[in-house]
Amino acid sequence: MNRLYSLIADDMRALDGVIRERLHSDVVLVRQVAEYIIGAGGKRLRPALVLLTSGACGYSGAHRTELAAVVEFIHTATLLHDDVVDESELRRGAKTANALFGNAASVLVGDFLYSRAFQMMVSVGSMRVQAVLAEATNIIAEGEVLQLLNCHDADVDEDRYLQVIRYKTAKLFEAASRLGAMLAGVDADVEERFARFGMHLGTAFQLVDDILDYSGDEGSIGKNLGDDLAEGKPTLPLIHVMKNGTPEQVAVVRHAIEEGGRDDWADVLKAVVDSGALEIARVRARDEAELARAELAGLQANEYLQSLLDLATFAVERKF
Repeated sequence: MNRLYSLIADDMRALDGVIRERLHSDVVLVRQVAEYIIGAGGKRLRPALVLLTSGACGYSGAHRTELAAVVEFIHTATLLHDDVVDESELRRGAKTANALFGNAASVLVGDFLYSRAFQMMVSVGSMRVQAVLAEATNIIAEGEVLQLLNCHDADVDEDRYLQVIRYKTAKLFEAASRLGAMLAGVDADVEERFARFGMHLGTAFQLVDDILDYSGDEGSIGKNLGDDLAEGKPTLPLIHVMKNGTPEQVAVVRHAIEEGGRDDWADVLKAVVDSGALEIARVRARDEAELARAELAGLQANEYLQSLLDLATFAVERKF
């Protein structure tokens, strides 16, 4: 990550300063929960996209770190709400905020982060910026509801699964990439290409997340393996088994999705591995990463653009 972010190291440090400043609240619990979740770390991919894209397009003004912080606040708010809905207890190798502070505090501080993000985006003074982020936030919320509807439904197909990814994860990647291009005032066609890059990158990133839930190292990914299965989420590896597995494999996976929990974990993991589902999912992730890279082909080459291309490679080859 340090190598990928080397060009924006100073900007990332400035981003940390903006985040700390904007987290201030006279309400002690708000500060405690917000600082805990922000301080827990993470890849900061979404704000990095704002910074790298703006650099690739030649913009170095102050608004880039402000909007990078806005994107991170929106993402963090979704994590707080996600963990409450999913009843998660571990994220990034540490207790989730809801496990530590309770569900009510997590939901309400998530609301604080959303509203603070909108305060900050107004300060940029661009209706287009506000429109992009308002649309993204709304679509992310729709994606959360779609995922909830898909839970425990063993008949979810790949199209429904990908719709959740496009809404819930890829939309903020898309918005982050678009914002960097918007700040630079590039042509509409170039802006759209950066936005599509972000969309495909976000899709690849989530596909790999879903693969790691069945193949990762718990210490590296910072959560328990099988969390998606325990929540009854039909992710791509399971969808592949349902479509192409043996009758016995299909029966095991159907029961696991419909019932949730971890009782079927060993049998499901064997079905996923034996059916080749993980490799199929990896191929799909690599395809999305290649589509992302293709969007940047022919653009003015510079170090920032190369870092974005490297980020697409990292998204699918990572182990955490």
